[in-house]
Amino acid sequence: MSTLPVTPRTRLARRAERGSFDRATIDAILDEALVCHIGFALEGQPYVLPTVHVRIGTRLYVHGSVGSRMLRALREGAQVCVTVTLLDGLVLARSAFHHSMNYRSVVVLGSAQEVTDPEEKRRVFAALLEHIVAGRSREVRAPDDIETRATTVLSLPIEEASAKIRTGPPLDDERDYAQPCWAGVLPLKLTAGAPLADPALAPAVGLPQSLQRYRRAR
Repeated sequence: MSTLPVTPRTRLARRAERGSFDRATIDAILDEALVCHIGFALEGQPYVLPTVHVRIGTRLYVHGSVGSRMLRALREGAQVCVTVTLLDGLVLARSAFHHSMNYRSVVVLGSAQEVTDPEEKRRVFAALLEHIVAGRSREVRAPDDIETRATTVLSLPIEEASAKIRTGPPLDDERDYAQPCWAGVLPLKLTAGAPLADPALAPAVGLPQSLQRYRRAR
């Protein structure tokens, strides 16, 4: 479906005009973000932990050690809240009260299921590498059977989710537009620096194609 249903948990109470349930919008934000934060409760204690994610179709995947307390809790049925945020700019208003940020964010809610099929897990591993650096999965050794068994992969359906986006200049009170101070937006973006080779890298190994023109496409 092109638009996700609005649920009591995803309905925006504040600044609802900034919300979106458009699947293409949600997918694009998830695909650009490198890190997600996973919120869950364990024995009454809430946790929010960062990790790498990848979207494949209508599902979101995360992975980690089989000993991970977070993944074990999610595998056993704990409700999960996954969030990503992309910061696009600092919004500098004429009043302290109206300073803000331009951003794109997504919240995904639900329950995760473990991926147990070894071939599916390997597809997820490759997709994770491609999410981080396009083309990387073709340049490195794939996980072997021991590494595959040592890794937990969880799948979360993107069925209950919403995006929230702020763009544009500051929204000052009418009385403040005459204030003699600068107002506007300071754009921000994620940029890559020059690659730093591993000191143990053999001198004959050159920079791979995947890094020669690396950038996070919006």
